[in-house]
Amino acid sequence: MKRLLALLALLLLTGARDPILVPEVSQHEIQVRQGFKGTELLLFGAILTPEGTRAGQDYDIVVVLKGPTRSIVLREKQRIAGIWVNADSVEFRSAPTFFAVASSKPIKQIVDDKTAAIYELGLPWLQLSPIGAYDPKEQERMSSGLVDLMQREQLYKEDPKGVAVSEQVLYQARIALPSSVTTGTYTAETFAITHGRVVASAISRVEVKKQGFELAVAQFAQHNGFIYGLLAVTISVAMGFLAGRLFALV
Repeated sequence: MKRLLALLALLLLTGARDPILVPEVSQHEIQVRQGFKGTELLLFGAILTPEGTRAGQDYDIVVVLKGPTRSIVLREKQRIAGIWVNADSVEFRSAPTFFAVASSKPIKQIVDDKTAAIYELGLPWLQLSPIGAYDPKEQERMSSGLVDLMQREQLYKEDPKGVAVSEQVLYQARIALPSSVTTGTYTAETFAITHGRVVASAISRVEVKKQGFELAVAQFAQHNGFIYGLLAVTISVAMGFLAGRLFALV
């Protein structure tokens, strides 16, 4: 909050040629510990006119929260002879592990498709590039399948009325992060839009880190992969043997 007030004061004194967004987030660091059940980020800030005063016109605000990008393999299952088996698969080179968009209005009421695609202002315009050559219709089907899967896991989401704008200058949005969220650096990019044109943008960052027992396990697995694998197999076998003995006694 102090940082936000300081930036507002600076802008009031200097005056800028273009509208300027002053963004802030409720947490710059999220610690993932044992029993972590997810959290909610508050993204807020202000937009100032070139004169350094509150906006004299209406601005629409769009907030895009994007997680670290990873290579993701999507496997399609088919039912053969009553059994579900893996069929086709596709690998996406760099898909975001988390993607959420909140806006003051539905995106189609704010910008055209071209502008939405340039800034990735929603799931229909998320740029997903599979590795290899695919027919455009097949590529679209696979991309839609990945988006649908991530939506069901609450890792991709849209909220067309998720941003509240007050007095044409202050805005706020709340975006929930599930317990399955991936660790890494998240970028929260805010866009101010008027008459279908992006007039200002700004980026804030959030670090999601493992702490405590989860951090120790992750570090051990990273530096001692072979031993970690042996321990995982040993524990699984032991649990299976114990379960079998318990059921035998019942």
